[in-house]
Amino acid sequence: MPIILVILVIVVSIVILVSIARALFFSGGATDTVAEADTTQQALVSTSLNRSVEMSVRGPIVAEEEFRSYRITVSPNERTIRSYKGYTKTVIESRTLGNNIAAYDEFVNALDLANMTKGTQSDGDYNVQGICATGKVYEFRLLKDGEPIETLWTSTCRGSSGTLEASADQLSTLFIRQIPDAKDVIRNLSL
Repeated sequence: MPIILVILVIVVSIVILVSIARALFFSGGATDTVAEADTTQQALVSTSLNRSVEMSVRGPIVAEEEFRSYRITVSPNERTIRSYKGYTKTVIESRTLGNNIAAYDEFVNALDLANMTKGTQSDGDYNVQGICATGKVYEFRLLKDGEPIETLWTSTCRGSSGTLEASADQLSTLFIRQIPDAKDVIRNLSL
């Protein structure tokens, strides 16, 4: 009987030590990633008035006179498209329309289902200058009080896939459809 009791105590002690070691050394990583993804997803679908989402698209790297880009920003209050010429972003055209919380809620939930927040988030120190010199670069941002809290990007060039792990075509279509006649503004950019 004492030998069985000693063996039982040893087995229980080993199980407890293994459980403690697992908790200390192997937890956190996956849990932190899931918690971060949940927080980002919650930030995306938030309809607070200080929240907004944004898509920027820039064309190929060409001469200053021919370079074009555009940005669409959507918030619970308004929807804006701005087209730019040159690298200093001189505004060619700007349109601002009203919005409401119900429409914004539908839009951000569609972005969520299209995986807008799926990707590898950089620490805010990312640079897309010069990337995809012959194609387009797409940047998708979650904003709070006009400041980015997450930015993911991708491009149309092979070898420059970026941090976004979702379909840029699907996301850009959702953004473009928020602005009636946006295709006319974009078509005139020759991107």
